[in-house]
Amino acid sequence: MSEPASFLPWQEPLAALWLAQRERFAHAWLIHGVPGIGKRQFALAAAASLLCESPLNGLACGRCAACHWMASGNHPDLRRIRPEAMALEEGPAAADSDDEGLAPGTSKKAPSKDIRVEQLRGLSSWFNTATHRGGWRVAVLYPAQAMNSISANALLKVLEEPPEHTIFLLVADAPDRLLPTLLSRCRRLPLPVPDKAASLAWLDQHQVNDAPLWLAAAGGAPLLALQLAQTSASPCPEWLGDLITPLVQGCAIDVGPLADHLEKVPAEIWIDALQRLFMDLLLAASDAPLRYYPGLEKTIRLAAGHATLVNLAETAKWLAQQRAVARHPLNAKLLLHSTLQRVALACRP
Repeated sequence: MSEPASFLPWQEPLAALWLAQRERFAHAWLIHGVPGIGKRQFALAAAASLLCESPLNGLACGRCAACHWMASGNHPDLRRIRPEAMALEEGPAAADSDDEGLAPGTSKKAPSKDIRVEQLRGLSSWFNTATHRGGWRVAVLYPAQAMNSISANALLKVLEEPPEHTIFLLVADAPDRLLPTLLSRCRRLPLPVPDKAASLAWLDQHQVNDAPLWLAAAGGAPLLALQLAQTSASPCPEWLGDLITPLVQGCAIDVGPLADHLEKVPAEIWIDALQRLFMDLLLAASDAPLRYYPGLEKTIRLAAGHATLVNLAETAKWLAQQRAVARHPLNAKLLLHSTLQRVALACRP
């Protein structure tokens, strides 16, 4: 049996205050905030607390029958609605009987990255069944932005006439990417970025070396910092230094080899890194502390001193536009070459 879902240390005060209102709870909540702060864990821990039969200060006790069912992944009054690809990433231990409409491993097609309309329609029989212990029924849907227009409208129809004793917990990084009509049916619960001291203490518990640098690279988001520390060689991608160091030295740069190196990296990852770099360049140009890559501070400040503020700001805005289409570029190789060339020009005197 696995451990029941629990709130992260920085989440507990907000969770206790929020769950104290459970008798007057809204039927749908949108839990949102920046990536990497633990929104999914918050939602699953909230579901455990709502289903708990003997909550302590509003939080799951971890000892009652409902908490044992949650820990074993088979509580009959819980459903998780998420893309098949995400269920597979979370592993077989997470893909249990509380998943709705998923059949991992049974299809020859690539796992879907969308929440499909069948997953929402498949909830009908669940809604029409009495709750197992006479309490709440909880559906956790994440990430909400993975719904397409068809599945979003299917959920909207459910929320317009919500089933009795049912609470929906939607998790999203970017609420503005959801249907306005769907947003209007949800109460919002924004989760803040935890303070630096709490994040560093948590990363220290997970034995992360150079935790301040990883936390900076993650924009202050501790779960993202842990993920980066486990999957990346350095808090600052080496190729970023390879890109701007020659420019600072007044050398021309051939973007071809760098493009070849990045060609197999998903576009959203290298564009995100460039966006962080340009935020640091803009901060350096304004003589402010860097946010993301303090390990490259000397080089970044030299580059910012050579560039014009207008060029940096315009390129940062352009990168944001490219990030919006990064998942489905018309020509991935052309996007990579043109982006690197534009970045190189923006960093030149």
